[in-house]
Amino acid sequence: MPAVLFEKRNHIGYVTFNRPEVHNSYSPETLVLLSGIWTEAERDDDVRAVIVTGAGKVAFSAGADLGRLIPLFTGARKPEDEWDHKLMANRRLGDMALLRGYDFPKPVIAAVNGFCIAGGMEFLQATDLRVASENASFGLQEVKWAIIPAAGSLARLQRQIPYAKAMEILLTGNRIDAQEAWRIGLVNHVVAQEKLIGKAEELARTIAENGPLAVRKIKEAVRRCSGLPLEEAFKIENQIGREVMASEDAKEGPRAFMEKRKPNYKGR
Repeated sequence: MPAVLFEKRNHIGYVTFNRPEVHNSYSPETLVLLSGIWTEAERDDDVRAVIVTGAGKVAFSAGADLGRLIPLFTGARKPEDEWDHKLMANRRLGDMALLRGYDFPKPVIAAVNGFCIAGGMEFLQATDLRVASENASFGLQEVKWAIIPAAGSLARLQRQIPYAKAMEILLTGNRIDAQEAWRIGLVNHVVAQEKLIGKAEELARTIAENGPLAVRKIKEAVRRCSGLPLEEAFKIENQIGREVMASEDAKEGPRAFMEKRKPNYKGR
Protein backbone atom coordinates (compact mmCIF):
# COMPACT_ATOMS: atom_id res chain seq x y z
CA MET A 1 0.00 0.00 0.00
CA PRO A 2 1.25 3.51 -0.75
CA ALA A 3 2.36 5.72 2.13
CA VAL A 4 -0.36 8.26 1.27
CA LEU A 5 -3.82 7.52 -0.11
CA PHE A 6 -5.77 9.97 -2.28
CA GLU A 7 -9.30 9.76 -3.59
CA LYS A 8 -11.88 12.23 -4.86
CA ARG A 9 -15.64 12.18 -4.24
CA ASN A 10 -18.32 14.84 -4.64
CA HIS A 11 -15.92 17.80 -5.01
CA ILE A 12 -13.88 16.67 -1.97
CA GLY A 13 -10.35 15.28 -2.02
CA TYR A 14 -9.45 12.77 0.71
CA VAL A 15 -5.80 12.49 1.76
CA THR A 16 -4.84 9.77 4.27
CA PHE A 17 -1.39 9.31 5.81
CA ASN A 18 -1.15 5.54 5.47
CA ARG A 19 1.64 4.26 7.72
CA PRO A 20 -0.28 3.42 10.92
CA GLU A 21 2.35 0.88 12.00
CA VAL A 22 4.77 3.80 12.55
CA HIS A 23 2.16 6.34 13.68
CA ASN A 24 1.79 7.75 10.14
CA SER A 25 5.26 9.24 10.25
CA TYR A 26 6.62 10.80 7.08
CA SER A 27 8.91 8.70 4.93
CA PRO A 28 10.54 9.89 1.70
CA GLU A 29 7.68 8.18 -0.12
CA THR A 30 5.16 10.15 1.96
CA LEU A 31 6.68 13.49 0.99
CA VAL A 32 7.09 12.69 -2.70
CA LEU A 33 3.55 11.33 -3.03
CA LEU A 34 2.03 14.17 -1.00
CA SER A 35 3.69 16.86 -3.11
CA GLY A 36 2.21 15.22 -6.21
CA ILE A 37 -1.24 15.02 -4.60
CA TRP A 38 -1.29 18.77 -3.96
CA THR A 39 -0.36 19.44 -7.58
CA GLU A 40 -3.12 17.11 -8.81
CA ALA A 41 -5.73 18.56 -6.45
CA GLU A 42 -4.83 22.13 -7.41
CA ARG A 43 -5.22 21.40 -11.13
CA ASP A 44 -8.48 19.46 -10.77
CA ASP A 45 -11.33 21.97 -10.89
CA ASP A 46 -13.70 19.33 -9.56
CA VAL A 47 -11.86 19.33 -6.21
CA ARG A 48 -13.10 22.22 -4.10
CA ALA A 49 -11.87 21.21 -0.63
CA VAL A 50 -9.47 18.61 0.78
CA ILE A 51 -9.72 16.57 3.99
CA VAL A 52 -6.50 15.19 5.51
CA THR A 53 -6.42 12.48 8.17
CA GLY A 54 -4.31 9.57 9.40
CA ALA A 55 -4.97 5.86 9.01
CA GLY A 56 -6.01 4.06 12.20
CA LYS A 57 -7.20 5.50 15.50
CA VAL A 58 -3.92 6.20 17.27
CA ALA A 59 -2.19 8.97 15.33
CA PHE A 60 -2.77 11.72 12.81
CA SER A 61 0.99 11.89 12.31
CA ALA A 62 4.09 11.71 14.45
CA GLY A 63 6.06 13.74 11.91
CA ALA A 64 9.33 12.71 10.31
CA ASP A 65 10.32 9.04 10.32
CA LEU A 66 13.46 9.05 12.46
CA GLY A 67 14.72 5.87 10.86
CA ARG A 68 14.04 6.66 7.19
CA LEU A 69 13.71 10.38 6.58
CA ILE A 70 15.99 12.17 9.04
CA PRO A 71 19.06 9.95 8.41
CA LEU A 72 18.61 10.55 4.69
CA PHE A 73 18.66 14.31 5.22
CA THR A 74 21.67 14.21 7.54
CA GLY A 75 23.65 11.94 5.25
CA ALA A 76 23.69 9.08 7.77
CA ARG A 77 21.78 6.97 5.23
CA LYS A 78 22.44 6.90 1.50
CA PRO A 79 19.53 6.92 -0.99
CA GLU A 80 18.26 3.39 -1.46
CA ASP A 81 15.10 3.45 -3.55
CA GLU A 82 13.20 5.63 -6.05
CA TRP A 83 11.57 7.71 -3.31
CA ASP A 84 14.91 8.51 -1.67
CA HIS A 85 16.41 9.51 -5.00
CA LYS A 86 13.43 11.66 -6.02
CA LEU A 87 13.41 13.53 -2.73
CA MET A 88 17.14 14.13 -2.68
CA ALA A 89 17.04 15.31 -6.31
CA ASN A 90 14.46 17.94 -5.38
CA ARG A 91 14.47 18.85 -1.68
CA ARG A 92 11.68 21.37 -2.33
CA LEU A 93 9.28 18.41 -2.48
CA GLY A 94 9.53 18.19 1.31
CA ASP A 95 8.42 21.78 1.82
CA MET A 96 5.73 21.42 -0.83
CA ALA A 97 4.36 18.28 0.82
CA LEU A 98 3.95 20.12 4.14
CA LEU A 99 2.52 23.23 2.40
CA ARG A 100 5.50 25.31 3.45
CA GLY A 101 6.37 27.97 0.89
CA TYR A 102 3.62 26.62 -1.35
CA ASP A 103 0.23 28.33 -1.27
CA PHE A 104 -2.24 25.58 -2.08
CA PRO A 105 -5.28 27.60 -3.24
CA LYS A 106 -8.13 25.43 -1.94
CA PRO A 107 -9.30 24.93 1.65
CA VAL A 108 -7.63 22.10 3.56
CA ILE A 109 -9.43 20.53 6.52
CA ALA A 110 -7.47 18.45 9.03
CA ALA A 111 -9.32 15.59 10.75
CA VAL A 112 -7.02 14.79 13.68
CA ASN A 113 -7.49 11.25 14.98
CA GLY A 114 -5.09 10.71 17.88
CA PHE A 115 -1.78 12.37 18.52
CA CYS A 116 -0.52 15.12 16.25
CA ILE A 117 3.07 15.89 17.15
CA ALA A 118 6.32 17.17 15.66
CA GLY A 119 5.97 17.36 11.87
CA GLY A 120 2.35 16.30 12.18
CA MET A 121 1.57 19.45 14.12
CA GLU A 122 3.76 21.48 11.80
CA PHE A 123 1.62 20.34 8.89
CA LEU A 124 -1.55 21.04 10.91
CA GLN A 125 -0.63 24.73 10.98
CA ALA A 126 -0.75 24.82 7.17
CA THR A 127 -4.40 23.71 7.14
CA ASP A 128 -7.36 26.07 7.13
CA LEU A 129 -9.91 24.27 9.31
CA ARG A 130 -9.27 21.62 11.97
CA VAL A 131 -11.47 19.00 13.58
CA ALA A 132 -10.05 16.91 16.43
CA SER A 133 -11.27 13.70 18.00
CA GLU A 134 -11.66 13.69 21.78
CA ASN A 135 -8.52 11.57 22.15
CA ALA A 136 -6.35 13.89 20.05
CA SER A 137 -3.28 15.55 21.49
CA PHE A 138 -0.87 18.11 20.09
CA GLY A 139 2.76 18.93 20.70
CA LEU A 140 6.10 20.12 19.40
CA GLN A 141 8.55 18.05 21.42
CA GLU A 142 11.69 18.79 19.42
CA VAL A 143 13.17 21.02 22.12
CA LYS A 144 13.35 18.03 24.46
CA TRP A 145 15.88 16.49 22.06
CA ALA A 146 17.85 19.74 21.58
CA ILE A 147 16.43 20.40 18.10
CA ILE A 148 13.79 22.82 16.84
CA PRO A 149 10.47 22.53 14.92
CA ALA A 150 11.63 24.37 11.82
CA ALA A 151 9.11 23.08 9.28
CA GLY A 152 6.75 26.01 9.81
CA SER A 153 6.02 26.22 13.53
CA LEU A 154 8.48 28.98 14.42
CA ALA A 155 6.87 31.20 11.79
CA ARG A 156 3.24 30.10 12.05
CA LEU A 157 2.28 29.10 15.57
CA GLN A 158 2.53 32.50 17.24
CA ARG A 159 0.39 33.95 14.43
CA GLN A 160 -2.38 31.40 15.00
CA ILE A 161 -2.74 31.23 18.79
CA PRO A 162 -1.90 33.63 21.65
CA TYR A 163 1.82 34.37 21.92
CA ALA A 164 2.25 33.06 25.47
CA LYS A 165 0.54 29.75 24.63
CA ALA A 166 2.64 29.37 21.49
CA MET A 167 5.83 29.92 23.48
CA GLU A 168 4.72 27.45 26.15
CA ILE A 169 4.16 24.76 23.50
CA LEU A 170 7.46 25.53 21.75
CA LEU A 171 9.69 25.93 24.83
CA THR A 172 8.39 23.17 27.11
CA GLY A 173 7.76 20.51 24.48
CA ASN A 174 4.70 19.44 26.48
CA ARG A 175 1.58 18.14 24.74
CA ILE A 176 -1.88 19.66 25.06
CA ASP A 177 -5.15 17.74 24.78
CA ALA A 178 -7.99 18.35 22.34
CA GLN A 179 -10.04 20.54 24.67
CA GLU A 180 -7.08 22.81 25.38
CA ALA A 181 -6.36 23.00 21.64
CA TRP A 182 -9.96 24.11 21.11
CA ARG A 183 -9.84 26.59 23.99
CA ILE A 184 -6.82 28.41 22.55
CA GLY A 185 -8.17 28.34 18.99
CA LEU A 186 -5.78 25.79 17.48
CA VAL A 187 -8.73 23.64 16.33
CA ASN A 188 -12.29 24.50 15.31
CA HIS A 189 -14.20 21.52 16.70
CA VAL A 190 -13.72 18.57 19.06
CA VAL A 191 -15.93 15.52 18.44
CA ALA A 192 -16.15 11.85 19.32
CA GLN A 193 -13.76 9.79 17.20
CA GLU A 194 -16.58 8.03 15.34
CA LYS A 195 -17.93 11.44 14.25
CA LEU A 196 -14.58 12.88 13.16
CA ILE A 197 -14.71 12.32 9.41
CA GLY A 198 -18.43 13.14 9.34
CA LYS A 199 -17.77 16.57 10.86
CA ALA A 200 -14.89 17.22 8.47
CA GLU A 201 -17.12 16.20 5.55
CA GLU A 202 -19.88 18.50 6.78
CA LEU A 203 -17.46 21.44 6.63
CA ALA A 204 -16.06 20.35 3.26
CA ARG A 205 -19.52 19.92 1.70
CA THR A 206 -20.58 23.36 2.89
CA ILE A 207 -17.47 24.89 1.33
CA ALA A 208 -17.88 22.87 -1.87
CA GLU A 209 -21.40 24.24 -2.36
CA ASN A 210 -20.13 27.82 -2.25
CA GLY A 211 -18.74 29.70 -5.22
CA PRO A 212 -15.40 27.94 -5.87
CA LEU A 213 -13.68 31.04 -7.25
CA ALA A 214 -14.87 33.10 -4.28
CA VAL A 215 -13.60 30.41 -1.89
CA ARG A 216 -10.15 30.34 -3.50
CA LYS A 217 -9.91 34.12 -3.61
CA ILE A 218 -10.91 34.46 0.05
CA LYS A 219 -8.08 32.12 1.01
CA GLU A 220 -5.66 33.99 -1.26
CA ALA A 221 -6.67 37.36 0.17
CA VAL A 222 -6.36 36.28 3.79
CA ARG A 223 -2.90 34.80 3.18
CA ARG A 224 -1.65 37.82 1.25
CA CYS A 225 -3.07 40.34 3.73
CA SER A 226 -1.66 38.59 6.79
CA GLY A 227 0.66 40.89 8.73
CA LEU A 228 0.30 43.85 6.38
CA PRO A 229 -0.71 47.36 7.42
CA LEU A 230 -4.42 47.93 6.79
CA GLU A 231 -3.94 50.30 3.87
CA GLU A 232 -1.81 47.76 2.01
CA ALA A 233 -4.23 44.99 2.88
CA PHE A 234 -7.18 47.02 1.60
CA LYS A 235 -5.46 47.36 -1.77
CA ILE A 236 -5.18 43.58 -2.05
CA GLU A 237 -8.78 43.19 -0.90
CA ASN A 238 -9.95 45.67 -3.53
CA GLN A 239 -7.98 43.94 -6.28
CA ILE A 240 -9.34 40.52 -5.42
CA GLY A 241 -12.83 41.93 -5.01
CA ARG A 242 -12.74 43.28 -8.56
CA GLU A 243 -11.56 39.92 -9.90
CA VAL A 244 -14.39 38.04 -8.19
CA MET A 245 -17.10 40.56 -9.12
CA ALA A 246 -16.11 40.27 -12.78
CA SER A 247 -16.60 36.48 -12.77
CA GLU A 248 -19.43 34.42 -14.22
CA ASP A 249 -20.09 32.94 -10.78
CA ALA A 250 -20.70 36.40 -9.30
CA LYS A 251 -23.54 36.83 -11.79
CA GLU A 252 -24.87 33.31 -11.29
CA GLY A 253 -25.06 33.48 -7.48
CA PRO A 254 -27.48 36.46 -7.16
CA ARG A 255 -29.44 35.21 -10.18
CA ALA A 256 -29.96 31.81 -8.55
CA PHE A 257 -30.99 33.50 -5.31
CA MET A 258 -33.63 35.58 -7.07
CA GLU A 259 -34.88 32.55 -9.03
CA LYS A 260 -34.99 30.43 -5.84
CA ARG A 261 -32.81 27.64 -7.24
CA LYS A 262 -29.46 26.06 -6.52
CA PRO A 263 -26.56 27.94 -8.17
CA ASN A 264 -24.64 26.27 -11.00
CA TYR A 265 -21.13 27.52 -10.32
CA LYS A 266 -18.34 27.08 -12.86
CA GLY A 267 -15.41 28.41 -10.85
CA ARG A 268 -14.80 31.25 -13.27
